[in-house]
Amino acid sequence: MAMAEVRKIKLSGGSVLSALEAGSGQPLIMIPGWSQSAAEYGRNIDELAKSRRVIALDMRSHGESPKMDGGHRIQRLAKDLSEVIEALELASVDVLGHSMGSSVVWSYLDLFGPAKLRRLVIVDQAPMVAALPGWDDAMKRKFGCLLPDVQSVAGFCDAVRATDSVDGTMGIIKGMFTAAMPEAELRWIATENLKMPRGAAADLLFDHCLNDWRDVIAKTRLPSLVIGGRKSIFSAESQEWIASVNPNAKASIFEEHEGGAHFMFFENPQRFNAEVAAFLSQ
Repeated sequence: MAMAEVRKIKLSGGSVLSALEAGSGQPLIMIPGWSQSAAEYGRNIDELAKSRRVIALDMRSHGESPKMDGGHRIQRLAKDLSEVIEALELASVDVLGHSMGSSVVWSYLDLFGPAKLRRLVIVDQAPMVAALPGWDDAMKRKFGCLLPDVQSVAGFCDAVRATDSVDGTMGIIKGMFTAAMPEAELRWIATENLKMPRGAAADLLFDHCLNDWRDVIAKTRLPSLVIGGRKSIFSAESQEWIASVNPNAKASIFEEHEGGAHFMFFENPQRFNAEVAAFLSQ
């Protein structure tokens, strides 16, 4: 990431977010997934910054951002995004969210509306992480449910809270990558995950898993690129559904041999960067 520079963005109440910034022109804010860091976009920032200003955020308590006592909720992260847009005086911005980062985008739309957003890149986030009572397998697949019911959320969060080692974290996230993912790179991502305190990570995960974004998604009309993976933790069908309810959206699904799991931007940055750059240039 030779081009990217670290900057600190001041929010209300004395809060600060760390970011990696590169390039100039139309701004693109990149929001990582749950417990992930801006550094994980290291294979994307410089390439995308050739034709735009890229700002990759470490959300509160993530990555290099200061560790905070509270606010580990999707709505608060959406408010942080709003404050970043205001602090940087951005009148029109493109936003890319990976995984939970997409939920932050949907929450932002729900709270603040689309006025300051130009284009969206939604990267592999289910409309609902945990299935609602009474859903059959077809419904769970359609909406990408990772967990079979809301009762499963507590166990998942307990496992995160109790796992503070790199090896243990690798075990939790390994299924989010294809079998081709090198162990050394998986270990580095696990280390980035652990920059977020496990208690805060578990609190945010609990909130994240219980949100249902289907109504927000169905109302969204912003031009959108929806990227999924055939072997992701979230079904490709769920990504295709997100695109299908917005006449200004299109879906792009990476196959397994193309790095098509949950982190396709990391496993296949060449295709990912090309498709995102082409979409944002329209």
